[in-house]
Amino acid sequence: MQALVIQGEIGSKILTLRAQQVMLDRDLAKLYQVETRRLNEQVKRNQDRFPSDFMFQLNSDELENWKSQFATSNKEIMGLRKAPYAFTEEGIYMLATVLRSPVATDTSINIIRTFKKLREFSKHYNTLAKQIMAVERKSDKEYKELKKALDELIASSQLAEAKVMGFIK
Repeated sequence: MQALVIQGEIGSKILTLRAQQVMLDRDLAKLYQVETRRLNEQVKRNQDRFPSDFMFQLNSDELENWKSQFATSNKEIMGLRKAPYAFTEEGIYMLATVLRSPVATDTSINIIRTFKKLREFSKHYNTLAKQIMAVERKSDKEYKELKKALDELIASSQLAEAKVMGFIK
């Protein structure tokens, strides 16, 4: 049960930015139980482990969009002095190599499991979406056939009514 709670908490922190699933430095710092600046210091000390496809800093548009999701936009209240860093799944794995503590190890394991579950869910979702599309196509075809049959029936009944009209007894 505890693992599900942890994975749910982690899952709620995963965002989609630049068509990638990422987590922000401040959320990762909370999970790793370190200060955000300490996490970023470790990343800067090990920059060679974090290429641009592992980590990037939010641009001004992304930052404004992210901030607009909160009731307040005051940078001091939100604890922002600069744009946060976003870590891709690979970047999060790499964090495990630079943050060495029992909490970091446990957190990394839970994050990896959460990303794995999200991928599994995505596979099931895609399969379900394909099945729904197939049913819709089949239903559309059956609907068109039914509409055609009804149109023919209506046309033939109108033709029959036109013939009978002059011979009412």
